[in-house]
Amino acid sequence: MTSLWLDHADLPTFGTVQEPAQYDVVVVGAGLTGLVTALLLVRAGLSVAVVEGRRIGSGTTGNTTAKISLLQGTRLSTLATKNPLKTVRAYVDANREGKEWLLRYCDDHGIDVQKRPAFTYATTAQGEKQARAELATAEAAGLDVRWDSHLELPYATRGAVRLDDQAQFDPVAALSALVLDVQAHGGVFFERTRVRTVRQAAGRCTVVTEHGDLEASQVVLATGIPILDRGGYFGRLEPLRSYAAAFSVPQALPEGMYLSADSPTRSLRSAFDRGDELLLVGGNGHVVGRHRSPASLVDDLTRWTELAFPGARRTHWWSAQDYESLDGLPYVGPLLPRHGRIFVATGYDKWGMTTGVAAALALSSQLLGGNTPWSTDLRSWRLRELSGLGRAVKLNSSVAARMAQGWVRVALASDHSPESLEEGHGRVERRGTSPVAVCTVAGETHEVSAVCPHLKGVVTWNDAELSWDCPLHGSRFSADGAVLEGPATVGLTPR
Repeated sequence: MTSLWLDHADLPTFGTVQEPAQYDVVVVGAGLTGLVTALLLVRAGLSVAVVEGRRIGSGTTGNTTAKISLLQGTRLSTLATKNPLKTVRAYVDANREGKEWLLRYCDDHGIDVQKRPAFTYATTAQGEKQARAELATAEAAGLDVRWDSHLELPYATRGAVRLDDQAQFDPVAALSALVLDVQAHGGVFFERTRVRTVRQAAGRCTVVTEHGDLEASQVVLATGIPILDRGGYFGRLEPLRSYAAAFSVPQALPEGMYLSADSPTRSLRSAFDRGDELLLVGGNGHVVGRHRSPASLVDDLTRWTELAFPGARRTHWWSAQDYESLDGLPYVGPLLPRHGRIFVATGYDKWGMTTGVAAALALSSQLLGGNTPWSTDLRSWRLRELSGLGRAVKLNSSVAARMAQGWVRVALASDHSPESLEEGHGRVERRGTSPVAVCTVAGETHEVSAVCPHLKGVVTWNDAELSWDCPLHGSRFSADGAVLEGPATVGLTPR
């Protein structure tokens, strides 16, 4: 399971932290937000280190569908149900600035970008109602949208919202250019270095990693979800996993970028792989760790594509993790109110190509003493978020229910199942009173604690990615227990 972008990536490699060092800013996370933030800061003359737990681009940026669009499905109309129109306009302004910065950067560095119209389309009466609501909100927010009844898709639709002059690209090509640019300005990189925590004392931050400590005046957490529990972001965000696949298709591909208003979501765009034009299809999202068989969702996406585009042959598939906030807007700013040492950027809800760059622009402005007018509506602490308290209660009640369900299942399980596990299978067993996660991958059987070290949820087996996923706050672990992503900073304990 490797994304189309990472399959042919030409990214430099870096070593781990070897000895203590001091920097003006340490950026944790080497995705698009982290790298753009680092570049803006080193351009301003600050010393910057970027620390990545795995490899550059291994998170959401390297596994996105990579649409650079201000038309984002039904996102604007959804935001309008929780926020005033002024705030929706600020969100559009932020994304517009992020889009324009990214396109300029790609143009300046020879990164191929394909200009495409974007569509939010409908296949049912309910979908059309949602799409037309998006049309009205997008118009009110200042976007030059229109209704298009004649689409190029090979199956029946009821029309779509259309926004011209949007774009698509290879996100890893942009990451590669950003890395070289940051290096050229004096920035340094550390890979395969997991940050455990950040301590503050005497006006400085100590970034504690598995290989050694780094000192900094300020720290930026660009890690998808903040890896520090301070601020309770794990209770203000819902972790979502979705799937994508690339297909070789014998017929002509749609020119536009499409996203359905109906559920299950279907996202379409074209992409190039070594000269061949492929069809990218995405969708089937769900809360992390809460689907009985993620592999069935990948199979469903494949079957749907083969029916909609006869002769389609899958060449790649992958998945990505995103986070949705209580009121739908990103959190960008200080980790805690009135504290200016540690900053966060999270809650992009699957639109990180524009929102992630906008977050980097806002963060760098805050660190450098500048001002971005639209950023106040995206700040990490805002009174308006109180309107999302109902959703917060529902979200955290669901988390509590999953916590209880996991431990009840362990209590009712037989003590140490005698059944052997087939390749690619995993299960949670009970050993005395302890839940143990057992799986067989690549011919090797692994046994680790089934208790997530973050807040003690019982993990579930992901049969698509052969990983252990926590259904509480989205931490994920490899078959042998190593941390992949999420608020957890240490792995599952080996047995």
